[in-house]
Amino acid sequence: MTDSFTFKLLATDGKARRGELSMPRGTVRTPAFMPVGTAGTVKAMYLDQVRDLGSDIILGNTYHLMLRPGAERVARLGGLHEFARWPYPILTDSGGFQVMSLSQLRKLTENGVTFRSHIDGAAYEMSPERSIEIQGLLDSDIQMQLDECVALPAKPQEIARAMELSLRWAERCKTAFGEQTGKAMFGIVQGGDVAELRIRSAQALKAMDLKGYSIGGLAVGEPQAVMLDMLDITCPELPADKPRYLMGVGTPDDILKSVARGIDMFDCVMPTRAGRHGLAYTRRGKINLRNARHADDPRPLDEESDCPATRDYSRAYLHHLVKSQEALGAMLLTWNNLSYYQRLMQDIRDAIEALAFADRAAGITEGWVRGDLPSL
Repeated sequence: MTDSFTFKLLATDGKARRGELSMPRGTVRTPAFMPVGTAGTVKAMYLDQVRDLGSDIILGNTYHLMLRPGAERVARLGGLHEFARWPYPILTDSGGFQVMSLSQLRKLTENGVTFRSHIDGAAYEMSPERSIEIQGLLDSDIQMQLDECVALPAKPQEIARAMELSLRWAERCKTAFGEQTGKAMFGIVQGGDVAELRIRSAQALKAMDLKGYSIGGLAVGEPQAVMLDMLDITCPELPADKPRYLMGVGTPDDILKSVARGIDMFDCVMPTRAGRHGLAYTRRGKINLRNARHADDPRPLDEESDCPATRDYSRAYLHHLVKSQEALGAMLLTWNNLSYYQRLMQDIRDAIEALAFADRAAGITEGWVRGDLPSL
């Protein structure tokens, strides 16, 4: 344990990095995948399970928590860690992405954004200062600057406008955050799919000397190749001694390819959302339990797994639960998916330490390409 917020690189293999984020509530092993606990819960999971799977940190969402139950209420009840019974690190996003994507009525100005709740239509204002204030009330360990995320494709002038606004908001967030012992505020690199704008954003944020840097505005409609090109351009512009967080990404393949380009942290709703829709991530690729081929199959998803959901339940039973829309189906498949993601991250960390990341990544990819077991 430490009283301060620090990042230490332990090993590198090519551009892939193995490190540790240390803060008072715990250590985060990187590369790290952060399960998304949008409203103070990782959907369909007990947080004890999430911890047991190897999660060092989870993500909470400022937008959703400010609407319900309210940041001030969470603060009165001891903060998000106490409220959700998760005593380990929590990262909160700024709420900006949800404001842009979920709010039907919104108005963006230099000061911030006014919007109406997607729940009840109530009016709210979100400024950079208010975003940091809410994240402080939640008592999160890593807080994100408010930014404007533009969906791709978009016109270069619109991307440039949003990027410059996000930089001005980053300065205001830094001032609002101040010096908080043991906590960090991360800036967010924007710039869409325009290389010059990504470089400008990264260099300007680097000059602010923040404790960490995120890359936002990717996996928002562009092909994977574009995302990877932007990482190739952006990562060399960021400080080597600070953590790099790729927001909202992604598939296991996205993660492998992004680690190879120097990314340290990830979050994505994909494993939990897929679990609620009958999809299982495994070392043999993605398996759709809705398919009739599983109806009479007594085999588990993966007999070699140490996760009970993966090893101990038959595909036939999982198929039945999914088709019957039983809650247990979503719970078991989410358990499987988060287990797979965390085992993937541990595999990646071990491979980097052994200077064998490229070979291990190739082996993992080959397993996906070979695909699932043949039908009985």
